[in-house]
Amino acid sequence: MDSSPIAALSTQLVQQQTAQSAQVAVAKKAMDSQAQTAAGLIEGMNKTAAALPDHLGNTINTTA
Repeated sequence: MDSSPIAALSTQLVQQQTAQSAQVAVAKKAMDSQAQTAAGLIEGMNKTAAALPDHLGNTINTTA
C-alpha cells in the first residue's frame, strides 16, 4: 500500500489550515484598526461639538 497520497493529503490540509489562520489574523487586525479609527472620529466629533456655542442646533428652519 502506497502512503504517498495520504501524506500529500495531510500536507495539503496543514497548508489550508495555516492559510486560514493567517486570513483570520489579518481580518482581526483590520477590524481592530477600523475600531480605533472610528473611536478617534467619535472623539473628534465630541471635541468639536463641545467647542460650539450652546445656541447652535436648537432650532430647525422649516420655511426654507
